[in-house]
Amino acid sequence: MITFLRFARAHTIVGTTLSLLALYLMACRHLHTSDWSMFALTLFSCLCANVFITGLNQLTDVEIDRINKPYLPLASGAYTMTTGYLIVGLCLIASLVTCFVYPPFLPATVVASLLIGTAYSVPPVRLKRFHFWAAFCIIVVRGLIVNLLLYLHFRWWLGENAVIPDTVWLLTAAVFSFGIVIAWFKDLPDTEGDAAYGIRTLSLVKNRRWVFRVGAWVFRATLIGVAFFALREQLLGIWVGQLLLLIGFELAARKLDLDQQSSIARFYQNIWLLFFAEYGVFAAFG
Repeated sequence: MITFLRFARAHTIVGTTLSLLALYLMACRHLHTSDWSMFALTLFSCLCANVFITGLNQLTDVEIDRINKPYLPLASGAYTMTTGYLIVGLCLIASLVTCFVYPPFLPATVVASLLIGTAYSVPPVRLKRFHFWAAFCIIVVRGLIVNLLLYLHFRWWLGENAVIPDTVWLLTAAVFSFGIVIAWFKDLPDTEGDAAYGIRTLSLVKNRRWVFRVGAWVFRATLIGVAFFALREQLLGIWVGQLLLLIGFELAARKLDLDQQSSIARFYQNIWLLFFAEYGVFAAFG
């Protein structure tokens, strides 16, 4: 099980689960109804797509991961390439079969995510080679496709017209900006392997300190901007949540040592925890 979670990249599984749950709870609260069986199948389809994308990335990055992330199943030898292809293939089929149970927004979400995830990893396109397009893929999927299309999906199948309220737009704006930071920060510990195999991440085009400094200000500006809007609209729970997230970010940033791989890895995981917490804030108060 631990090996599979490493292959699936557990933090992305948690992120997908929490984002779907938050959007579903927001739709339920907005419409005063629920349908948990619809949510369960939606989650299953999206998690299968998630594993396909993360697994495909590892299948195309084995040599790089042996330098950057030797603990991953394919890089360490815990999984054979055949096993990797089998898991990825089964997840692809499962995500596609189940998503068409609830048209039109769930198939649009899953198919678009699968196409972008494939373009991110697979030659000759392999968008991850270019820092702009790598960030673009993460931002579009996590920031736009997941939030907007899945909220519309939940709202549609809960029996209402496809309308997006202001709080969902605000969450989308926050996650869009967080996606930029995640895309930049995820490559901070991976410069050795990326340089060896010609992956031009922003950490190589610039340097680690530049990426951290600019990314940190983008993150701060996002939280402050969301807090300002929430205060103006008298969304006090969201306002308090942003201030707490800002404090959490500052505490994590103070502990970061950009010359120590383990410190960078912990910092990156903390960014994901803040990402999770933002969805929690909106699930409770959005």
